[in-house]
Amino acid sequence: MAKTKTKTAFVCTSCGNDSPKWLGKCPVCGEWNSYVEEIISTGKDSLAKGGLNIFATSKAKPLLLKDVETADEPRIDLQDGEFNRVLGGGLVPGSLVLIGGEPGIGKSTLVLQTVLGLKDVKTLYISGEESARQLKLRADRINSNSENCFIVCETNLEQIFVHLQNTKPDFVIIDSIQTIFTDTVESSPGSVSQVRECSVAILKFAKETSTPVVLIGHINKEGSIAGPKVLEHIVDTVLQFEGDQHYMYRILRSIKNRFGSTAELGIYEMRQSGLREVSNPSELLLTQNHEGLSGVSIAAAIEGIRPFLIETQALVSTAAYGTPQRSATGFDLRRMNMLLAVLEKRAGFKLIQKDVFLNIAGGLKVNDPAMDLSVISAVLSSSLDISIEKHVCMTGEVGLSGEIRPVNRIEQRILEAEKLGFSKILVPQNNLKGFTSKVNIEIIQVRKVEEAFRQLFG
Repeated sequence: MAKTKTKTAFVCTSCGNDSPKWLGKCPVCGEWNSYVEEIISTGKDSLAKGGLNIFATSKAKPLLLKDVETADEPRIDLQDGEFNRVLGGGLVPGSLVLIGGEPGIGKSTLVLQTVLGLKDVKTLYISGEESARQLKLRADRINSNSENCFIVCETNLEQIFVHLQNTKPDFVIIDSIQTIFTDTVESSPGSVSQVRECSVAILKFAKETSTPVVLIGHINKEGSIAGPKVLEHIVDTVLQFEGDQHYMYRILRSIKNRFGSTAELGIYEMRQSGLREVSNPSELLLTQNHEGLSGVSIAAAIEGIRPFLIETQALVSTAAYGTPQRSATGFDLRRMNMLLAVLEKRAGFKLIQKDVFLNIAGGLKVNDPAMDLSVISAVLSSSLDISIEKHVCMTGEVGLSGEIRPVNRIEQRILEAEKLGFSKILVPQNNLKGFTSKVNIEIIQVRKVEEAFRQLFG
């Protein structure tokens, strides 16, 4: 028997780029000290040596695009409205879903409570990080139990496929993909080669058996999913579970989805008994007793395609030291500095010797430009120590010349404000084109920040 030739290559653990020699800095992603040596087997069966007959006949035949039959994909109802919404209406059979997030954010809790809620779906939970006893303790804390949920603690891919063959589940969970390894690759679990080969093998199993598989993935210090980028390319759906551990709200975002929109997001509330769906986040994100308090304004924002009202809090005080402080929580600090410059230049309010602190209530991180008008209104309210009326909300993007620019989906924002009992809403001028709905809320159109301030503070 001929001896298999082996060769080594150096692979970047950050992006997966390979090199015949070790490099201090990756020329592709720019990461330092990220190259590790891996053994690559090259035998007689390689494509270069003619081991694979590339002209072998195939049963599949090319089809004209017009002849391809289309039908709605049947979906598995996960009994979780937020999870179903983010996936595009449920889990598609044969799909491969990757969920990433910070350590301790609740990824395993979300997946476990979801599978325990599926009473008629045979599930296999493959844990590479926790013991069966730990999973049982978590299930007891969630106060949920299922007679169709099987648990196996295994990290070897070949053994995992044996369990899959014996169990024949309808739904598979792998926690996590960075702990799984295969004997065909001579490198440690979590390396680029192991993650790539294991995920490709799992993808083949999912597609051939029409079994949906959910992978839980780690993230790196930059916040992106750890491992080679090919991992995100081969899966059907990439979800990001995020939030601050010190706050109770968690957001499930869709980064990639072949079966639905990436604009959806789900909101959960972390409790002792697990994660609770938040169907109407606006009511929870608003403080009911801020009447008479300065520095508080309400913004009609949109995250994904869901409108909800967010409370913006600002505190402006005289700088105790020589250099004024600028701090923002849940909002881009550079954008806040830009808005403060607009206030100074266009509205004439001097804040150069003032400390400015900004906070988005509830621990949320918001990127909607329509928050601009609410931010400058809260800052000015705190600076003047004049409160904004309780039943007034606003939406609008502020430009560098002080104009208030139109925002998208204005109708959804207005209807959400009306539903929550607001009596007035400030919107950009000429932003109501095509708006025909009859509403019981006063709509005030403003063109510049000075007009908005006159409406708010007189």
